[in-house]
Amino acid sequence: MTKIWEGQRSPSAELMGSEYIAFDTEASELTTRFTPPNSFASPRGVVQGGLIGGFLDEVMGGALLASTDGSEHGVKLPLNLDMKMSFLAPVPLAPIIAKGRVVKAGRRVVFLEGELYEEASGKLLASATSTAIPTGLPE
Repeated sequence: MTKIWEGQRSPSAELMGSEYIAFDTEASELTTRFTPPNSFASPRGVVQGGLIGGFLDEVMGGALLASTDGSEHGVKLPLNLDMKMSFLAPVPLAPIIAKGRVVKAGRRVVFLEGELYEEASGKLLASATSTAIPTGLPE
């Protein structure tokens, strides 16, 4: 397994302050820490809702990438067909823990889910589900 998901980061993941924590192969679950930059602040002083979607999209996509790294069918990234988010509490401009997992992977479609937690308290802040098409890495 090459574990490219541990070190390689997209420019958007770097912007979000992404840091790899762990990958559980049995659960196909990726854990990541994000440190939102101050530029992500809404007028309320918390992370703007659309940018919360970026954290969730990144960790769910990372879970698919990690679960296919080293597989016989090759590394896959999701091409989202849809994404549904639920906002449960304001996301602070402080470190957050994100968990993303592959719920089911078919030949043509994958089902993903993710959550964001406040690092300090463990409080659930937001969750999402996504239906996506697995695609190869760009060349």
